[in-house]
Amino acid sequence: MLANYHTHTARCGHAVGTDRAYVETAIACGLHTLGFSDHVPMPFSDGHESRFRVPLRLLDDYVMSVLSLKREYANEIEIRLGFEAEYYPDLFPAMLDLLKPYPVDYLLLAQHFVDSSERVYNTNPQADETSLVWYVDRCLAGMRTGAFSCLAHPDLFHFTGKPAVYRREMTRLCAGAKELGIPLEINLLGLREHKNYPCAAFWKIAGALQCLTVLGCDAHTPENLADPKNLRKAEAFAKRYGIVPLPDISLRNPFRA
Repeated sequence: MLANYHTHTARCGHAVGTDRAYVETAIACGLHTLGFSDHVPMPFSDGHESRFRVPLRLLDDYVMSVLSLKREYANEIEIRLGFEAEYYPDLFPAMLDLLKPYPVDYLLLAQHFVDSSERVYNTNPQADETSLVWYVDRCLAGMRTGAFSCLAHPDLFHFTGKPAVYRREMTRLCAGAKELGIPLEINLLGLREHKNYPCAAFWKIAGALQCLTVLGCDAHTPENLADPKNLRKAEAFAKRYGIVPLPDISLRNPFRA
């Protein structure tokens, strides 16, 4: 593993460790590139803030910290400034406007919720076919904006309905990602914590379609970065489905979409 673009900071409220500790751990693990991608602040129209995102008041601090470490460690590792973001059509232009003043290198698409009401978390077990269709529609629409460099944990949606429906919809998602040239992430946090993802049924489809794939640590502690034991599990998981993860990915400028 040469690069990880899925890294959080303590600012999101559910990660721990200093930004510097993430960088120094990444160097010790032999990573060539470390991308910070904490949860983007969302400019909700009513002014409320999600409990799992970087608060607006800490946005400048997040950016300045990453840029400072980028300069300090320039001879040891490449550091990239990114955000993990949902695609909400009603908030997407305002979100980009919020980020435009900053030198953002990339965005990860991560559809934790289908829409900006954020009522139902997509890892909650759901048997409703319509909800799965909406999830796939929203992921495809987000990827088609051209603003996102990767689809993080694409198999996050916990569908408990008919397997044939899951195959149909996730084939649609994988085929769309392949057509757009957007990598799909095998999420090491899900593997590490035995979540409903990585999902064997999903990656069987992605492997058969030969989708672009990348490993993502989804690090919430410095120790999560390129953990050798978990990395071996992820590589074995990928191999099971004929997948050879990319060592790195091409980053898309979110403001040139």
